Amino acid sequence: MSKSFWGVIIAVVIIFVGIFALTGNKSSNSSSKGKAGTLTQHVEGQGKAGVTLVEYGDYECPFCQQYYPTVKQVVSDLGQDIHFQFRNFPLVSIHRNAFAAARAAEAADQQGKFWQMHDALYENNDPNGASGWVASNDPSTFFNQFAQQIGLNVTQFKQDFASSKVNDLVNADMAEGNRLGITGTPTFYLDGKQVQIGNDVATFEKIIKAEIAKKAPASTAATQQ
Repeated sequence: MSKSFWGVIIAVVIIFVGIFALTGNKSSNSSSKGKAGTLTQHVEGQGKAGVTLVEYGDYECPFCQQYYPTVKQVVSDLGQDIHFQFRNFPLVSIHRNAFAAARAAEAADQQGKFWQMHDALYENNDPNGASGWVASNDPSTFFNQFAQQIGLNVTQFKQDFASSKVNDLVNADMAEGNRLGITGTPTFYLDGKQVQIGNDVATFEKIIKAEIAKKAPASTAATQQ
């Protein structure tokens, strides 16, 4: 057989090998991206009116801490009508322990106590950053104490805190926040639309009740059909 014939055969083999390699790499990358891209789903409230308030928050952020009791009261007052969802958005460039705090909340969630850790982190956040877990060089010591106080298996909590699963959850929330163009915390979304809300219960509830009222006619019409 001629050298040109063998040259054609070799070229065809190289093309098929290249196609196989590219296909294999594409499949591997998609799988990895999907695994790390799972967003958190921390939701409270009954949501009977079909209204959802989402907060992207940072446990170390003093403004988030200031909003925390306001939001908590609003959810208590309107919880039957709305869903409240919290997602992680630690501002890692200015808050050195914020990412670790988000991991602590996600680790607590592995034992079904996300909201208890969420509250503990905000309620033990020194707004001046001079003491407590915010100022600590090893905040995990404080997180372990919170875990014990809210009734977690501390050994499991430590393992989950250090896990790639928890790390990926926080990173996924951050990636979504970046995709939305969020630059500061707290940032709120009401039924998918970003809203600016003053830090007082009356203002919050006025805006949310207006959103509930918008959906009321549709709910009534659906009931009458």
